[in-house]
Order: sequence, then C-alpha cells, then structure tokens
Amino acid sequence: MKGAFLLFLLFSLGLVNYSQTASSADNSVTESDVNGLKVIFKRRPSSPTVSAGLFTRGGVRNQTAKNAGIEALTLATAAESSKKFPRELLRKDLARTGSTINASMGYDFGVISLSSTRQNFDRTWEIFTDVILNPSLTPEDFQIVRERTLTGLRNASVSPDSSLISLEDKIIHAGHPYANSPNGTTETVSGLKIEDLRAYHKTLLQTSRLLLVIVGDLEPQVVQKQITASFGDLPRGDYKEQSLERINFIQSTVDVSERSIPTNYVKGIFAAPSLKDPDYHAMRVAMSILQGRIYQEVRVRLNLSYAPNAEMDDNQANTANIYVTSTDANAAVSVMLREIKSMKTDPIEDDSFTGVPGFFLTTYYIKQETNAAQVAELARYELIGGGWRNSFEFLNRIREVKPGDVQAVANKYMKNIRFVVIGSPLAVNKPIFLQN
Repeated sequence: MKGAFLLFLLFSLGLVNYSQTASSADNSVTESDVNGLKVIFKRRPSSPTVSAGLFTRGGVRNQTAKNAGIEALTLATAAESSKKFPRELLRKDLARTGSTINASMGYDFGVISLSSTRQNFDRTWEIFTDVILNPSLTPEDFQIVRERTLTGLRNASVSPDSSLISLEDKIIHAGHPYANSPNGTTETVSGLKIEDLRAYHKTLLQTSRLLLVIVGDLEPQVVQKQITASFGDLPRGDYKEQSLERINFIQSTVDVSERSIPTNYVKGIFAAPSLKDPDYHAMRVAMSILQGRIYQEVRVRLNLSYAPNAEMDDNQANTANIYVTSTDANAAVSVMLREIKSMKTDPIEDDSFTGVPGFFLTTYYIKQETNAAQVAELARYELIGGGWRNSFEFLNRIREVKPGDVQAVANKYMKNIRFVVIGSPLAVNKPIFLQN
C-alpha cells in the first residue's frame, strides 16, 4: 500500500511520469532461451521473496469434450508429490521453509507456481522442478485430487451466483473451445484414469509448450544456471497453439434458469477486446465509467440492488458484462441499458476522466505489489497480450484514452447483449432485456 500511495503522490506532484516508470520496470526484465524454453526473469532488488511459474500454453484448446479437465487434474496431482519428495517429505519441507507450490488452470493456460523466501529459494526450486519433471502421479494422490475436484464441481450450482456462472458457460461458450471447461465436468473428471494423466504429463514436457517466469532479488547468472540444469535436457517438441476465434455475439438473447428464490440474479454478457487489441485500454476505461454510473443509478439513487456491477474479463477470447441481483430485475436492467445507451449517444464529459489516471494507477500498483502477481502479469501478456513488454505500457495507454474513444468502443462492443438469469421466468420481461 505504501508503495502505491508514494507513486500516486509522485504522479500528482508531477515528479515522475508513466513512461519513466514503465521504462525503469522494463529495464529490470531479461529474457532468455533454454533449449526452446522461453524464460522471463525480473530482478526486484531488496525483495525478500521469490515467485516463479512454469506456464503451459494453449489452455482448454488442448482438451476435448471427452477429457475436459485433464490438464487441471494433471497439474494438481503432480503438485502433490514427486519421486524425490514423497508427499510427507514435500509438505514437511514446504512448511519448514514457509514456501508454497500450487497448480491452477484457466481457459488460456495452466501453471505450476512457487513462492518462497529468498534464502529458501534453492530448496524450493529443487522441489518445484522435481514436481514438474518427476511427479509421483500415484493412484493415492490421483484419488485425493479427483475427489476434491469432483466435490467442487458438484457444488458449482449450490449458490445462485455459481449457477449463473454455469449457465453462462453453457450458453455463451457453446460451440467455442471455452465450452470445454478448464476444470471439466463431473462426467469427464469421473471418467479420467491415472494412466490418462501420466500420458498427458508426457505431452507437457516439451519446451515449445512451456514458459517460465521468475520474479525476485536473485543473481541472473545463477538463476540461468539453475534453469539450464533443470530444464536444459527437455525435448523441444513441435507444439503449435491452435487459433482461437472470438466468442460469437450476433444478437441479444435471454436465457432463464428457474429457481424459487426471491431475488433474481442477472448477468448480461457482450463482446470485449482482448489484451493485445488496440481497443483494449479504451474499453477498460469505458467499463470503469459504466461501473460508476450503474452503481450510482441502480444502488445509490434507485436502491434497486445492493451490488450492481460492470466489469471486463481478461481472456484471449474476451467478454465484458453487467451484473445485478434484484427483486425487480426488469427495472434494474432497464436502468443499466439506459446508461449504456447514454454512453453510446451522449458525449462523455471531460469531468468523467478527471480521476481515471489516478484510479488505474492506484489499483494497478496495489495489484502488482507481490512477486506472484508480477509473475502472473508478465506471463499473461507474454501468452495472450502480444509480449511481456506490453505490460509496462498499460498506464501510458490508459492515459492516452480520450472521451471520443470511450464513446467509440461503447458503440462497437456494448451491443447484442446475451443475458443469463437465475430466478423466476415470470419476473423477466424479455423485451426489456432485448432492447439493446
């Protein structure tokens, strides 16, 4: 927090500018190649911790409808133990050193990550690399992770909000690679066997499919030797990512999943530019302005909902959405669509931009305070954002956005909104939802 506040103060006083900050950060990053494995290393002087992530390219494009969830299950099971570090020893060492090793999977890529103190990095790196290269993948580990995954999947429709996400996946992602959920379904996960994971793991171990990102106060030459010793003998392979089309938004739709609850849960999804799209930064500003307007009108002025929202995702096939829970969904949605129409037709006042740079500056640096967050940001830009260097241009690009740019992206993207609703079909007047 202190770092973010200091930067905000320096910007306000004009003592530092966006480009200076981006340039200095850019110079702290180096990239290298280890037998086809791209490595991004950011030295962060005086940082007491180190974070790293080995990212797998392609995400759900590497899965099918029959084996959806296999990569998430493989990574999570691998993180349980390795040949050199059985389960009990691995947990004992991680607890003793205060380190963590985790695995996760999204639509666009997967990752096995580590975080440790600087003094314990060498030991944690040894565990991390053995988990990746020589995972035990025992039937016992597999059973534990699969049951944990299945429990999460079975509970996915317990709350209205989680049901809304499930309905969104079913409707919005139909016919798209994202339809193959990163975590799979109860049917696909139940059908996977330990032999499937062992075979899939072998396909991951090729440098053309991997990206390594490390952030911390380490000597670059020492890190490079460790990486080469660990991964230098991996085969390059010939992995090529499949192309990914945008999610289709041809017309407005309304899909209601009936549930006997007093409050209707509503989400309206529409197309949005991806991280490397020229419209991305203008759309981020537009969504921030829309969020403020919706909150003011729906929550503060009309008291139609406690937590209305508007936000944009950061997937390669990207979307944005408006969200509301209300006993009067028709009135709430009508107001939200009115605000979108206003952004399309009425000039955006310059006053709306007064606090935009400061808002994004503060939130950006707060989110980037940890090494783990910086690892994730560098990887995200490298994998789906046109290259890691673009991550240091974010604030510059936000500052360049003009009112006319906001109005342009509102007209280009905020249309053909596809609504998903959890609640009573009788409480939804579809013509109101379709007036966009």
